[in-house]
Order: sequence, then C-alpha cells, then structure tokens
Amino acid sequence: MKASKDPTPDIAIEAMEPRSRDADRSQLAILASARDEFSARGLAGARMDSIAERAGLNKRLIYYYFGSKDDLFLAVLERVYADIREAEQRLHLEEIDPVEAIRQLVSFTWNYYLEHPEFITLLNSENLHCAAHLKRSERIQEMNSPLVQLLDTVLERGRRGDLFRAGVDPVQLYISIASLCYFYLSNNHTLSAIFGRDLRAPKAMAQRLSHMTDLVLGYVLK
Repeated sequence: MKASKDPTPDIAIEAMEPRSRDADRSQLAILASARDEFSARGLAGARMDSIAERAGLNKRLIYYYFGSKDDLFLAVLERVYADIREAEQRLHLEEIDPVEAIRQLVSFTWNYYLEHPEFITLLNSENLHCAAHLKRSERIQEMNSPLVQLLDTVLERGRRGDLFRAGVDPVQLYISIASLCYFYLSNNHTLSAIFGRDLRAPKAMAQRLSHMTDLVLGYVLK
C-alpha cells in the first residue's frame, strides 16, 4: 500500500493509530466503507470524507494506508475479486462429479451476484474507466489464475469421462457463465420494462437459473 502524500507527519498518524491488530482492523474498516461508498456513488461521486465517516476513522488514516482515492478504489476492486475467488475455491469443484461441478458453478455465480450487488456496481464503474485501475494491479491476474486452472481441471475430467466435448476454453466458458448472470441482473430494470415482466419475481429468477444451467451444460456436454 502506498504512503500518503497528506501533509500530516507520519508520527502524528502513528499517535492516532496503534499498530498491529488495530491497524489491520482499521484498514479492513476502510475497505468495507469504501466498497459501500464506491458502489453507491461510483468513483467520481465517492467522497473520502464520507468513507472516513462510514468507517468511523480520521480521513488522514485513509491517505496514510491507501494513498489517493484512485489507489483506494483499486484496493477495493482487488478485495472484491479476492472475495469471490476465495468463495469459489470453497466449492471444491475438483472433488465432485464434473457435470455437478458445472451446475454448482453456475448456481454459485448467480447467487453470489444476487447476494453481493456491490460487485456488479463496482465492475460497472471500473468499466466506465476502461479498467484503468485493474490494469495497474500487480495482483489481479495472479488472483484469477487458480479459477481458470480449476475450471480446466473440471473440463478435462469430464472429457476423460466421455461426458464433455473436447476443446472447451475455460476462460471463454467462465466469461459466458458470468455474463449470463451479470447481464440479467445489471440490466434487470430495463429488461423488465421493455418486456413487461417482473424479472425479479421468484418464479422468473428460478426460471433464469434453470435456463442458464441448461445453456451451459448444453454447450459442454457431448
């Protein structure tokens, strides 16, 4: 994390903030507050004063730990990506039947986006900036590599078991799964309006998950 350019001397910051566990807690509180602020207002509309108020901390601590607002936004993006990747790893897809593994990945992705709407809004905001922050990240590709390897392992087990067709690109497959879930949720209001349906109704949501699962399995199965 970058040192602050704030004029407050480091010694003054240290006087305000005890080290070790208290510092760790403060950084986690800042990240959580920044995630909420950025997801609610976008990068341009977010205010460091509001983030500090949400976290219950002195604004100078944010600059001390994270540097600029852009650096903090990148830290938040890295955190939300780390969270979803860690949750995917806990599925242990490599240990279950390949067909069931694909089913679970589709279901997990759908439900994760539902339970973490801030993930969608933060990605929307970063796409408005042409991924300028993620392009600076030294961690993001390394963070996502295990998912690609995991999905490749599942596909290979399915191919060896004469269940899946050969030649499925794990990156393309994951992008398709993510986009099927992401587009429906991020555009739900406009889609509901133009088709005259409540696409957030429980029945519509259940139909959507079933439809996405059938689409993905229809592609990978022989």
